[in-house]
Amino acid sequence: MLTFSRMPLLASLALVTALAACSKQQPDDELSAGQRVENATADAKRESRELMADARMSAHEAADKTAQVTSDMGITAKVNAALVADDQLKATQINVDTRDGQVTLSGQAPDAKARERATTLAQAVDGVKQVNNQLTVTRNG
Repeated sequence: MLTFSRMPLLASLALVTALAACSKQQPDDELSAGQRVENATADAKRESRELMADARMSAHEAADKTAQVTSDMGITAKVNAALVADDQLKATQINVDTRDGQVTLSGQAPDAKARERATTLAQAVDGVKQVNNQLTVTRNG
């Protein structure tokens, strides 16, 4: 991830790169000092714009990832609350894991009906894309 504390260093590197590139464009004796400075400045500005665009993109990606993790945590909390509130499942230990809106239920259910009820409750939570029910039945139901 690019941090803003590195920006002056990267801008300096861009300037050095731009100056080196200027020397390859035309022989020094054909360019005036002013033209070399203008070329270097233009190249440094272009590099700076590219670096800033990369920094913005990295910041957006980090924000998107944070939002997804926060959303997954909210889904997990809502599924847990729904399971605890249900009379058939409240005493059952069910682990809920959510990644990218996909909920995985693991642990034990008292019977097949309760196992299916857990899937139904999880699917009803807003933001759930899919439920992977890995619950095992502890006794025949």
